[in-house]
Amino acid sequence: MAKKKAQARVDIRNKRGTFEYEFLEKYTAGIVLTGTEIKSIRAGKASLVDSYCYFIGNELWVRNMHIAEYFWASFNRHDPKRDRKLLLTKRELGKLRRAEKEKGLTIIPVRVFINEKGFAKMEIALARGKKEYDKRQAIKEKDLRRADQYTDE
Repeated sequence: MAKKKAQARVDIRNKRGTFEYEFLEKYTAGIVLTGTEIKSIRAGKASLVDSYCYFIGNELWVRNMHIAEYFWASFNRHDPKRDRKLLLTKRELGKLRRAEKEKGLTIIPVRVFINEKGFAKMEIALARGKKEYDKRQAIKEKDLRRADQYTDE
């Protein structure tokens, strides 16, 4: 019986997105990648800063997701900022399409991870932008939690 190779936990998050947006619903989507892209993600060389999702026809795509070029790749290098297709069910795509047409709602990537089968997945969220006072409130709550953590010790 062959032992399964231990995989490092890949969990790339969009920290700025969690600060800028209030998440209404979350979905897990597959990502269409090339060979060198999945190797770079497994190495943790990806970024979700300033990335967003949009529709072309009935397909959902992610734009501005940066996946660094794989160091050991030869002539088959990928474009680090290319648009990548996301895989969701028809029902989820329809729900997101209808919700996105509402004023003030957008679809943003929250995190990229490798599931237990070894596939790269992206968690996306239907989100509404936070106002300035909401951001200040979030900072205040974070500071209070940090202060409570230090007083408990």
